[in-house]
Amino acid sequence: MSQCTPTIAEVIAATAHHKYQGIFVDILLDGKLSSHAMFSKVLRRTHMYLALFLTPWVAMYAISTIVMNHARPNPLNFEKVREVTYDGLLPDDTRLAARQLLATLQMEGAHNMPPRRADGAFIIQRQSIGTNYRITYTPTNRRVMIEKAEVTGPNLMHSLHRRRGYQHPYALDDAWAVTVDLFIAATLFWSLSGLWMWWELRVTRAAGAVALAAGAALFAFFLVML
Repeated sequence: MSQCTPTIAEVIAATAHHKYQGIFVDILLDGKLSSHAMFSKVLRRTHMYLALFLTPWVAMYAISTIVMNHARPNPLNFEKVREVTYDGLLPDDTRLAARQLLATLQMEGAHNMPPRRADGAFIIQRQSIGTNYRITYTPTNRRVMIEKAEVTGPNLMHSLHRRRGYQHPYALDDAWAVTVDLFIAATLFWSLSGLWMWWELRVTRAAGAVALAAGAALFAFFLVML
């Protein structure tokens, strides 16, 4: 064997100390990985690949949380884009009317609506990344006014952080919601797999226990005092 390749005896000796030249060595049984070592390997690989895949979401939520913690969103300044007459018939249900109007304007997507005004007019707040639209429909003259506001800086970070799915009947918003659920599940998994990896390394157990206890104590303090 070359000098770079450890012998079986060296592997067994290193395994007893949970390291070989600073690297964790899997336990060997009859030349094969034990079930414990195989589970550990799968856990570590899953931990790593999930982190790589979700790096954009981790960065986005980290940056947006910093912004939300230190800066308030600015009021949106809407500017009129165009005004048209809508000659079609709209349903009495405001939500269905809004979807029909957005489809006609080719502006389908996530939106919300405040209550109708006294004159029957309603406003659709069409939300998209980077740009918000405000569409006002007035039934007395069938006029539709479309206004636009660019979303930048703190507003963009707030918008990204708070964006949700499932409540809108659009596949793209549902797909975004699925990735958010995946990020939440991955975060829980990272916490649990991190505990597992910490416990595997005996040399870090004492310091890790102190860190775990300190974090739990600080969190408990805030829960009680805030």
